[in-house]
Amino acid sequence: MTDRRRARRRGQGELEVQVLSALREADGPVTAGRVQERLGGDLAYTTVITILTRLLAKGAVTRERVGRSFVWTAASDEAGLAARKMRKVLDAERDRGAVLASFVSCLDPDDERLLRDLLEQGGAGGDD
Repeated sequence: MTDRRRARRRGQGELEVQVLSALREADGPVTAGRVQERLGGDLAYTTVITILTRLLAKGAVTRERVGRSFVWTAASDEAGLAARKMRKVLDAERDRGAVLASFVSCLDPDDERLLRDLLEQGGAGGDD
């Protein structure tokens, strides 16, 4: 197969974002087959299942058995998923104070101000 005919390979993170977007745009819980259709059908069904399973392990989606299959729902929005990733990194470090101090020192002034405002308000406006 020539390079021209070969489809562009998507990264794992890109596929996860696309699958989450498809779930968020749905009117309710959907099957993996429906997710595949919403993505244009160019992904193999097994690939969609693999991505959904990885997202389930990350807590980004939920699933419920309906008959012999599952229906899937996004557990949080993009901000919630990013927050989970940040929390996972923080939880993996021994010196949380050093990690947080380094993170804050890298923020631009607008983000630092936003973080201070959020801390003064007691949170980011809700759980993901």
